[in-house]
Amino acid sequence: MMPKQPQILLVDDSPLVLKVIGRALEKEGFVCHKANNGEEALAWLKNDIPDLILSDYQMPGINGFEFRQSLMAVPEFKNIPFMFLTSVTDHDHMIAGMSLDVIDYIDKDTPIAFVISKINNFLNSIRERHEHTIRELSSAAMALNLYSVPKETPRINGFEIDFWHKSFENYPGGDFIDVISINNRYTFIILGDVMGKKWGAWFFSFGYLSYIRAAVRLCVSEGDVSTKSIMQKINSVIYHDPVVSEVLSTLSLIMIDAESEELSYTGAGDLPLLYFCKAENRLDRISSAGLLLGVSKQGGFDEHLFTMRPGDQLMMITDGLIDKETPAGKKTDLNSFTSEVEIYLGKPDSFMTLKNDGFLNEKANEQIDDCSLIFIQKNS
Repeated sequence: MMPKQPQILLVDDSPLVLKVIGRALEKEGFVCHKANNGEEALAWLKNDIPDLILSDYQMPGINGFEFRQSLMAVPEFKNIPFMFLTSVTDHDHMIAGMSLDVIDYIDKDTPIAFVISKINNFLNSIRERHEHTIRELSSAAMALNLYSVPKETPRINGFEIDFWHKSFENYPGGDFIDVISINNRYTFIILGDVMGKKWGAWFFSFGYLSYIRAAVRLCVSEGDVSTKSIMQKINSVIYHDPVVSEVLSTLSLIMIDAESEELSYTGAGDLPLLYFCKAENRLDRISSAGLLLGVSKQGGFDEHLFTMRPGDQLMMITDGLIDKETPAGKKTDLNSFTSEVEIYLGKPDSFMTLKNDGFLNEKANEQIDDCSLIFIQKNS
């Protein structure tokens, strides 16, 4: 996976500054987005988050200080690294600017090469801290034996189950996968996505998994293997939990009955399942009506019952596989993904081909979120 090009938001009312500084940044490998004033920059930020903001002070409308204060009032924006690049460099202004939690205050007369060097040094420092944090937290997670995806591929009589997972920027994230085998007959397959990225979402995924595992085992002990009943019990607990209920999550829940070879499926705010019928050589979608977990006391969950025939295949995915970053912002395109993946289906080695010929890695290269896929195939 190629390193992501750092994005810089350059804010200045001078077309010449935007052109000259923008060209210098792009020459150094940065993606430079330009805004003529603070209002335009704030509008652009609604669709994207840059790695750094480089802003003038004297601008029409809101000045640089007011622009910075506006950013600090928004949780999503306040931690974006911010530098002033301005001709207003008297002592009082510099003190006032630095008090706004900016990382530097640079005179516009500073040689461009020196400005680029400052930006590179700062972003390299951020990258090094990022990598160090990943190493430390990953080591801690392994020491505590905390995993949000299984270590091994599960074995279910009559079915082949495989999964693939790629975390966003190598951080453990909000996607979680689990397989709960109750006995030789009943197996539950779980795919969820806690909204958000990185360690915050990863932390909450364990809370959700705890509720899900408990609900599955409790319902089964009471003789109820309905995925709809189990989903409602999970939802009810989360709805009444003041902490977890504030964190939105999707969930796909499938139960495989190895004795009857029947499957049941219930979803909560999830993407449709992709179901390939071997006999008819047709790819269909199975959509759920359920809401995101914890949003409503009832949830509006339904249950789909179906029987897979030999050669039939079922695919569960999270939105990281269908979301892309475009100049206009995030784009979600399930139709394109469905068309692209269809050519791989219907073959005995469909999953291995998907994984080995680069299709999934290509999707990971485009990812802006965690990517997860569970593949179920009925054996002959």
